[in-house]
Amino acid sequence: MSQQERPNANKTKAVALSYDNNSDEAPKVIAKGEGTVAERIIEIAKANGIEIHQDKGLTEILSALDVDSVIPVEAYVAVAEILSYIYEKA
Repeated sequence: MSQQERPNANKTKAVALSYDNNSDEAPKVIAKGEGTVAERIIEIAKANGIEIHQDKGLTEILSALDVDSVIPVEAYVAVAEILSYIYEKA
């Protein structure tokens, strides 16, 4: 199927994560969306100085989760690498 036949193929997606190492068992999804909702999530993150990382595969995995769900074990390494990079920059 071509991207023209798949109307959502190029739609922007965003997933916001939160993690408090003192109280959370793992990072969790705090917001997610597609299209204009995703664009608004990104806009709010940028306005608040929150680091944005793009990873289409990881976004696909995480966007399948419900809000307030912890990330699946399969995503731990990828998310840990991103969080490590962000914490080092801070």
